[in-house]
Amino acid sequence: MAWIMFLVMLALLLFGFPMKVPLILGAVVGFVMMFDGFDRMEFFIQQMLAGIRPTALIAVPMFILAADIMTRGQSANRLVNMVMAFIGHIKGGLAVSTATSCTLFGAVSGSTQATVVAVGSPLRPRMLESGYKDSFTLALIINASDIAFLIPPSIGMIIYGVISGTSIAELFIAGIGPGLLILFMFSIYCIIYAYRMDVPTEAKASWGERFRSVRQALWPLGFPVIIVGGIYGGIFSPTEAAAACVLYAVILEFVIFRSLKARDIYEIAKSTGLITAVVFILVAVGNGFSWILSFAQIPQTVLGSLGINEAGPNGVLLAIAIAFFIACMFVDPIVVILVLTPIFAPAVASTGLDPVHVGILITMMVAVGSATPPFGCDIFTAIAIFKRPYWEVIKGTPPFVIMLLAATLLVIFFPQIALFLRDVFFQ
Repeated sequence: MAWIMFLVMLALLLFGFPMKVPLILGAVVGFVMMFDGFDRMEFFIQQMLAGIRPTALIAVPMFILAADIMTRGQSANRLVNMVMAFIGHIKGGLAVSTATSCTLFGAVSGSTQATVVAVGSPLRPRMLESGYKDSFTLALIINASDIAFLIPPSIGMIIYGVISGTSIAELFIAGIGPGLLILFMFSIYCIIYAYRMDVPTEAKASWGERFRSVRQALWPLGFPVIIVGGIYGGIFSPTEAAAACVLYAVILEFVIFRSLKARDIYEIAKSTGLITAVVFILVAVGNGFSWILSFAQIPQTVLGSLGINEAGPNGVLLAIAIAFFIACMFVDPIVVILVLTPIFAPAVASTGLDPVHVGILITMMVAVGSATPPFGCDIFTAIAIFKRPYWEVIKGTPPFVIMLLAATLLVIFFPQIALFLRDVFFQ
């Protein structure tokens, strides 16, 4: 039954249907085969509705809305300018600034695609003018944007937390270590690349310019304070922190900066509504799909036939990493989290793995796969935003993918990279 479900999905994907169609029809085919008809279809519908019922999911549209407001306003540019003022003058500083800006914007948006737009739009032209190759520039932008999936808030972590029952607050804090590790690796590579290509440096900013950039960025830097400080100070739940971020973004862009007008609200709301609708449809259908897999005991059958249950903790983690990495090269990250997380749940439980450690690993692999050919979603975001051909966008990605995979292996074999901060705050 499982093979028929996945073949139906694959065929529909090859015919160009949007992801929700193969997911729905694949699940319906499995349901019909399992119950010999459509008589009990209300069970499937109930499972779909149950998938979008958890209150934690309210954080998703809130963070999407906050990111949309900031992207259209001045917050992103102010963060970029502050980073450039301090490290733009060193060799490779512009590239390091791009990676650092992606990390900072990830701390206020939680979306890789929003980060590609917000950071890539102002910094790509500056990198090209400074002598960086476009293939390197594009690869840096789409891969550094992956850090946004790890630095809190992270929409991927929210989805995983809801599906697996893991604390979203613990996932948020555990993502900081791996995110900073990736930023460090990317920064070293950017400096080496700049020396090797003899890229000229930027003019050094004066201390007056630096203080001015910090003063202008103080308001946007309030977002990570609200999210991290609010959640771990016991003031907000993750969902309440998301709502507070929306209010803060509105006050910032509409009142303090005055970068947006009342007429912009409609376009912002429409954009957020469309993205949220797609996410919630995928979550609902994904939950129904996962219920069918679990009801038919497909995860136990598949994992048992592969011998993963006997592979030990590190073997299970490596299997999870490989499965999620490959899947996200072809399929939307949210769908991958929804479908594969329940499949590996029995192996995670039987080996006694920390679900937070597993969640960080899954989030990392989802992020890596999102920027990896052939169909990583960040690649197509870059193609649409920067109007560059597919092969040029992916040409420079291999070194970054290698670094991301190396960081993943470090997190697998040295889990305290992810769990140290979690243990400090929660144990």
